[in-house]
Amino acid sequence: QVQLVESGGGLVQAGGSLRLSCVASGIVLSTKAMWWYRQSPGQQREFVARIGTSGITNYADSVMGRFTVSRDNAKSTVYLQMSTLTLDDTGVYFCNTNNIWGQGTQVTVSS
Repeated sequence: QVQLVESGGGLVQAGGSLRLSCVASGIVLSTKAMWWYRQSPGQQREFVARIGTSGITNYADSVMGRFTVSRDNAKSTVYLQMSTLTLDDTGVYFCNTNNIWGQGTQVTVSS
């Protein structure tokens, strides 16, 4: 059974940083592209970042230059390093592969 478990969320002041982790089980991570999405209150879930099997990355315009997605296949973990956080980055962050979702981790940015 494939399972994704996100962690690392929390409360942070605007301008601060957080690193999210997504641990995958039941799959060989090196064979999977991985995505990060987020959902803000009252909003639809939106794409944040993607990392392919070769390490090529893509980002939403809203996070370009502030967020970095990476992967450690040996640890079966994908990371999302978030810097210069703004109030608009508040939301629940999810990782995803093959239409499988984790439970999400809450990120709250305060002023």
